[in-house]
Amino acid sequence: MAATLIGVFFVSIFELNAVCLRYIESSKEAVAAIAAVQDRSEVLRNSAFSDLTTSSYVQGLLANPANASDYTQRMTEIVQLSAYPTPSTPNGVTQFTRHTDGTVSQDSTATDLGTTLVKVSISQSWTAVLGARSRSESTTLIIANGTKK
Repeated sequence: MAATLIGVFFVSIFELNAVCLRYIESSKEAVAAIAAVQDRSEVLRNSAFSDLTTSSYVQGLLANPANASDYTQRMTEIVQLSAYPTPSTPNGVTQFTRHTDGTVSQDSTATDLGTTLVKVSISQSWTAVLGARSRSESTTLIIANGTKK
C-alpha cells in the first residue's frame, strides 16, 4: 500500500513538472514573438522612406528572420504597408508573408503608398506548445517621410 501511494505521489510530481515546463516554453514563445515584432519594427523605422515604399527592398529585409531566436524560425511573419491616412480612393495594401520555411511571398501590391506617411502593420503568428493554440503578436506604426539626424 505504501509503495502504491509513493508511486502515485511521484507520478503526480512528474506530471506537474511537465506542465510547468510547457508553461515555461509557452512564455518563451510569447516573449520571442514580442521581441521579433519590436526588432522588425525598428528595422523598418530606420529604413529610408524611399526604400520602405519599394517592394523589393522590404522583401529583401524579410528574407532573414527578425532576430536570431530559434523561436522566430517557427513563426509566420506578415508585414503590411498602406498609405496613411487612407485616401478617398483606396490604393490597396502591400503585404509580404515570411513563412516558417524561410520563403517570402508578396501577397498583394498597393497601387500607391504615398509620399508622406505609410502605415506599417507587423504580426508574428505561431502554434503554441501549450494546448496547440494559434497565437499571435502584432503592432502597427506610422512612418513619416522626414530627414534622419
